[in-house]
Amino acid sequence: MDQASNSAAVAPGARRDEDIALDLLKFVASATSFIRPAAPSTGFTATSGPKPEEQVSQLLDLYGRCLQAVQGSAPAPAKTAR
Repeated sequence: MDQASNSAAVAPGARRDEDIALDLLKFVASATSFIRPAAPSTGFTATSGPKPEEQVSQLLDLYGRCLQAVQGSAPAPAKTAR
């Protein structure tokens, strides 16, 4: 019900920041092969890819960064892997 009242206040054809951030996430993920596991090469064994939980976490982090970029907020510092 709240969503219906919000959509009435938005001009026709206007997009929400969340929708734009989702499109940006899709573009970045597909352009960079963000989720695709590495294909094994001849003579080499492939290392195990990230676990599904890690992939979801990475996607949610990326979505948050995309949303901040769309809204014009300063992104939080990137986490470093140890």
